[in-house]
Amino acid sequence: MRNRVKGAIALAAAAALLLTGCSGSSHNGPSATSAKGGTLTILTQQTQINLDPAKSQNLAITTLGLLVRRLTTWDIQPGKDPKVVPDLATNTGVPSDGGKTWTYTLKSGLKFQDGTPITSADIKYGVERSFAPELSGGLGYHKPLLVGGDAYKGPYSGKQLASIETPNATTIVFHLNAPYGNWPWIVSMPAFAPVPKAKDNPNTYTDDPVASGPYEVKSNQQGTQLTLVRNKYWSQDSVRTGGPDQIVFKESQDVSTSAQSLISDAGSAQTSFMSDYLGAAQLNLVNQNPAAKSRLVTSQAGPINYVAINTTRGPLKNLKVRQAINYAIDPKAFIIAQGGSQAAIRATTLITPGIPGRVEYDLYPAGQDGNVAKAKQLLQEAGVSSLNLTMWAQNDDRSQAEAQAVQEGLKRVGITVTIKPMDQTSFYNEVTTTTASYDLALSGWQPDFPSAAGNIQPLFASDQIGNGGFNLSHYSNPAVDKLIDQAQATVDQTQANTLWAQVDKTIMQDAPIVPLTYARQAFLRGSKVQNFFVASFPAYPNYLKVTLAQ
Repeated sequence: MRNRVKGAIALAAAAALLLTGCSGSSHNGPSATSAKGGTLTILTQQTQINLDPAKSQNLAITTLGLLVRRLTTWDIQPGKDPKVVPDLATNTGVPSDGGKTWTYTLKSGLKFQDGTPITSADIKYGVERSFAPELSGGLGYHKPLLVGGDAYKGPYSGKQLASIETPNATTIVFHLNAPYGNWPWIVSMPAFAPVPKAKDNPNTYTDDPVASGPYEVKSNQQGTQLTLVRNKYWSQDSVRTGGPDQIVFKESQDVSTSAQSLISDAGSAQTSFMSDYLGAAQLNLVNQNPAAKSRLVTSQAGPINYVAINTTRGPLKNLKVRQAINYAIDPKAFIIAQGGSQAAIRATTLITPGIPGRVEYDLYPAGQDGNVAKAKQLLQEAGVSSLNLTMWAQNDDRSQAEAQAVQEGLKRVGITVTIKPMDQTSFYNEVTTTTASYDLALSGWQPDFPSAAGNIQPLFASDQIGNGGFNLSHYSNPAVDKLIDQAQATVDQTQANTLWAQVDKTIMQDAPIVPLTYARQAFLRGSKVQNFFVASFPAYPNYLKVTLAQ
């Protein structure tokens, strides 16, 4: 959310930390007619694109949404609140048993890319395989919710998950441990894409999944280029435009080089956009070029950048040390590293702006440049005079500049930080294990759906430690787990939001992370890319709507 996130992308589109909001009328391209056709190029610094729904943290409107459909999906439009809408299903779900049972009926005429019908058994199998240990790393909200999910290890040993029933080829029923009002959003996640059992190989499915969306894989050279072409058996749906004839992801692209190419807007750059948001240097260049600036889409503040503090390691087990770290980091320096006030504002809460349930507070007021005196006092009370810590951060220029800002802030209070640069894939593969050896991890998060549950549960529930989970602080508090369970089981969203605000503040009293900023990020497109926008949620361009001027 992965990406959701830096993260998720997020994390999501791979997991860069992405922005919410929209710059309004600037989302369209030139006044030429948008029509179907052409080749769209998406430039990304990712060295690998994971297309396996079980392992993906893709947002519903990004890469994987071009290839596979789910039971529900997101209706994301500029100037409108996000809505969950039917995708493969005829509606967003029929609850019964007080919200513990959800039933879906599939639309008629649905087919995979080879023309075979999509059935409820394909969706059941797709969900089941997401439990397999060898396919860890994907969004896992459904796993603790489904009855028996805590013990289930996937279908490769021949076992099925009994809490998912398929009474016929077009009906699928989910039985939950407790009522869950956000279940229609959960079934919009990658794991709820259909996977035909006969075509599944857990070792290779990520390279060429069986398509149910408007595109299928033509070729996939990991680290170099992914090419998608039209899936002739796709049934037109309400959220995917299916504009370009072909979509090419150019991987392992340097962000600065991509930005320069789009600023120049020559040749294929005219029909390209960057999946990565612009860093400070690139943003300055765009601001100096009126033509390029007109093609910039900038969001409002939204997703959170943060430092995860590994609460299981040495002195970091001490609450006063974690609180000192919160006071010591210089938020102003971090914001400058991100690109200034145009790129971010200071964060103090875990629930991000624009998400229902957020209540403003600041437990660790640090002023503009940190609170060095308070940090030193807490370290003294903890009996710590000096400290050597290792911080993991991604190896792109932007992340390294941000890491250095954290490093310099902590240096002022006698904490020496050694930065370990890591490529994006290695970072997310290793940081989500139980044996990861970092003290601090520079990360980010955008909720995987517009609820405080998406801010809190993946990052702080104890069942999200390791095994692909995103509780990078290895934070475990039984009282917080209980509150999370209570909030998730509350169907009345007003009552649930009150509980989520309580959870937010309770967690920050334990200081397992340092909230740094809510990101305002900017994305750049070529002059012939149309319908390119960032809506109020999620904080990322909607790939499914993009077309090219003809």
